[in-house]
Amino acid sequence: MNDALKLAFSRIRMLILDVDGVMTDGGLYYDSQGRIMKRFNVQDGLGIKAAQAAGLEIAVITGLSSAAVESRVTELGITHYFHGHINKVPLLKRLAEDSGYGLDEMAYLGDDWVDAGPMLKVGVPMAVANAQPEIKNIARMVTEKSGGYGAVREAIMLILEARGLREEQWQKWQFDD
Repeated sequence: MNDALKLAFSRIRMLILDVDGVMTDGGLYYDSQGRIMKRFNVQDGLGIKAAQAAGLEIAVITGLSSAAVESRVTELGITHYFHGHINKVPLLKRLAEDSGYGLDEMAYLGDDWVDAGPMLKVGVPMAVANAQPEIKNIARMVTEKSGGYGAVREAIMLILEARGLREEQWQKWQFDD
């Protein structure tokens, strides 16, 4: 990571995540009753918990509405959750206003065209490895991992590292008797 990107990462106070293709593998799995199921990565979840413990706020803005996503977001303790919104920029601005953070203190992790708007506004736009080419072109950083396979955790660890918080969080997970 170059010095300019490391500096930008060190300023991040909030990470905004897309869901389908970022927190999940992008697949829509249907059960026999036609209900949609989604696959989440447990390591991403632990990364989100580490981020929260370090004071990095997490927000989720997704174009779809899903009971599975709502359950996962609730389970992870993410309070900034917006679903059913294709135009994500007004919600991004609302998050900035409500949190008091500047857009330059926000990072956004996306994968598809619906993520272009917020990615063009934040301090650190990021894309997952399997993102659409146009989204990768907007991103200042592309994860090595694909959405649903640890990309969220990877992005969080880069932010925590740049902020000097990664080692502290690692130490917290080394339980003693």
